[in-house]
Amino acid sequence: MAPQITPFKISIPDSALTSVKAKLSATTFPEEVDFSDDWKYGTILSDMKRLIKYWRDDFDWRAQEKKLNDTLPQFTTKVDVDGFGELEMHFVHKKSPKADSIPLLFCHGWPGSFIEVLKILPLLVENPDGPTFHVVAPSLPNFGFSQGVKQPGFGRSQYAEAIHKVMLNLGYDKYGKSSQFHFPAHPTNNLAVTQGGDWGFSITRLIGANYPTHCLASHINFVQIRAQTFASLLSTNTPLTPQEQAGIQRTQWFQQQGYGYNALQSSKPSTIGFALRDSPLALLSWIYEKLHDWTDAYPWTDDEVLAWISIYQFSRAGPEASARIYYEATHTNVEEEEAKLYGYNGAVKLGLSCFPQDLCVPPSTYGAGLGDLVFERRHADGGHFAAYERPELLVGDLREMFGDKGGAADVKGKVTV
Repeated sequence: MAPQITPFKISIPDSALTSVKAKLSATTFPEEVDFSDDWKYGTILSDMKRLIKYWRDDFDWRAQEKKLNDTLPQFTTKVDVDGFGELEMHFVHKKSPKADSIPLLFCHGWPGSFIEVLKILPLLVENPDGPTFHVVAPSLPNFGFSQGVKQPGFGRSQYAEAIHKVMLNLGYDKYGKSSQFHFPAHPTNNLAVTQGGDWGFSITRLIGANYPTHCLASHINFVQIRAQTFASLLSTNTPLTPQEQAGIQRTQWFQQQGYGYNALQSSKPSTIGFALRDSPLALLSWIYEKLHDWTDAYPWTDDEVLAWISIYQFSRAGPEASARIYYEATHTNVEEEEAKLYGYNGAVKLGLSCFPQDLCVPPSTYGAGLGDLVFERRHADGGHFAAYERPELLVGDLREMFGDKGGAADVKGKVTV
């Protein structure tokens, strides 16, 4: 029997909206001090007051909900994760009208979600002059509208397994059958390529390592590097370009000034989880700081910010569940997984795109040690959420990497639709 693929529409209950409004009405702000609006100290008071007021009085979640439902074709399916049982997964799936398009699995991170695919989706599925893609963008377990995991030990390999099996359920499998919605079966591969940033680095790297006969290529826009490796690179006195020197400074800033959230979520995720679950103010402050600090002066509108936050506020497992991936990544199968993440994988073609206001921006010499590097570009602008901040640049890189003259041009010929 073919796995069931069920159409999905976001529909948050009125009671949840009413509860949020009540909590927003009871918000208590910190006392104003001389540095209340200094980003060096964290989220600024004036922005929080404006956003909370707008969220309470004027923000139209129903309009945002309709936009997401109208723009993003969404589904759910159930997958069985070894040792953890069945999970219901939410995902976006948009096929290109071109039959020879390349299946692409898009993996978000924290504090992102499937919403990050919003701007790149139409660019990936339509392209008159080059490669096109069938796009699958799941909500990771514990995120968005996918089911949460209640047992401990659900690490990065399990996240990789879960979204890999979404692809299997869709029929992207050499033994698979097309689903009831007539998604294509691929006799040679269950998925052609992966694309990811943030946790998408780890999860898509593990897909390539754990399922090498299925993953032909991987494109990454967050080039993660371990602190000790980064320090070793700096000690070699290798000549660096001005762009690489700026990347070193950005990486050092993150390690020294931007890593506090990571330390907490990696060690005591339940502690911050109470605040994220109970307080819209805390959730907004916790994530909004990242939207400001991790982007390259992206001009966020209040509607964009609150739509982004609302996906966490109304997530199926609760916003606190998303923090747990940090704990499991530092406590579950760490040595085994990191050997795969940071070791050389010659079986999967690799493409890297570096954006200067990302969190890890290592020198170009580093990327060649990760795998069969067939594409690399260092951009002059852009930050951590490249798919949302600079969609044209990210899609341009994918088109070049998989185009007729690109380093992964042969991928298209290996995909049978």
